[in-house]
Amino acid sequence: MARKHLKAGALTAPLPPVLVTVGEGERANIITIGWTGILSTIPPRTYISVRPERHSHGLLLEHGEFVIHLTTTDMARQVDYCGIYTGAKVDKFSACGFTRTESKEVGVPTIAECPLALECRVAEVISMGTHDVFVADILSVSCDERMLDSEGRLRYDSVGLLAYAHGEYFALGERVGKFGFSTDKKRSATPSGKRSAQSGSANKAQDKKRKSKSSPATDKGRAGEDTGGRERAHRPFYLDAPRGKGRKKK
Repeated sequence: MARKHLKAGALTAPLPPVLVTVGEGERANIITIGWTGILSTIPPRTYISVRPERHSHGLLLEHGEFVIHLTTTDMARQVDYCGIYTGAKVDKFSACGFTRTESKEVGVPTIAECPLALECRVAEVISMGTHDVFVADILSVSCDERMLDSEGRLRYDSVGLLAYAHGEYFALGERVGKFGFSTDKKRSATPSGKRSAQSGSANKAQDKKRKSKSSPATDKGRAGEDTGGRERAHRPFYLDAPRGKGRKKK
């Protein structure tokens, strides 16, 4: 397949167009951010990149706290609005019909209408050219109860999350897999989805031979190492966030 080289640019997509609240009290503001993501799971750390000329930049430096909110497709107009108008002249909470609710660990308000919110405290500010990167610790996570299934697990596909790609907003599509599904015990298939060269009967013969050389106890231990251990090591923190305990205020 032929490829064409383009001019270097920030073209990663899709991105989460998040709403970020900054400031406290009557000065609280909302800013739309595209440059955000996870830096570390233990400890849980995130970042947002903000241009120094933005009104919210000063509020971030002054208070050192913010709340990241995931957004949905039916919020697309408000998300776009909060990224265009400045909080120095407009009360975006009122203009967008958003409800302020008290956050658990920070003084910055949470937007009640957003399905999931991450309360953050700035740990470091790094100048990166056009933007300053605010590295922050995630202190607490809250979500709309409708995002949780009967077992208390987060269902991101239940709220219609919004995505952003180079100037355009998109609705996320259908789920095509889950974390770790490429390692399912189906040795007849490769990661590309094509049949492997080795036949299914040969695979079964090898499995039978391996089982005859090991005891049930050994197999159980190995299974724990191969699956349980790996799952715990790579399990994203946000799967357990609603059930976790937040830090106490200092």
